[in-house]
Amino acid sequence: MDKLLFGTVLVQVLLTLFMMVLMGKRRFKAAKNRELPFKAFKLMDLTGANEQVITASRNFDNQFQLPMLYLFAVVFALQFALADLTLVVLGGLFVLSRLVHAFIHVGANHVRLRFAVYVFGALMLLLFWLRLSMAYLLA
Repeated sequence: MDKLLFGTVLVQVLLTLFMMVLMGKRRFKAAKNRELPFKAFKLMDLTGANEQVITASRNFDNQFQLPMLYLFAVVFALQFALADLTLVVLGGLFVLSRLVHAFIHVGANHVRLRFAVYVFGALMLLLFWLRLSMAYLLA
């Protein structure tokens, strides 16, 4: 189970790196086309940036919010040998929700759908933490 749980972390890390590259490409293109001055990146003031630059930047930032709670929980689960099928499934669903959320965000950006996926992922993370807590406290 440890390797399967680690696999979910690997997917989350790859998503974060992918979003970093996408953000960089979109920022570089905007700066190259003079849609956004390089000065904007000095203070990270994206006022006036196009929607593609803003969504990619915000999505990259999002990868350091809820996913950090997930990564910490996985480290805890692996450290104390608590990984089980329930955690793998909940973790997989959480990471899947992050993938879907990210591609909605940087794609069509349908806010209601994106929010529904976000809430689903947050619930999976909550259940992950509850299961992890029970496994630890009852061990």
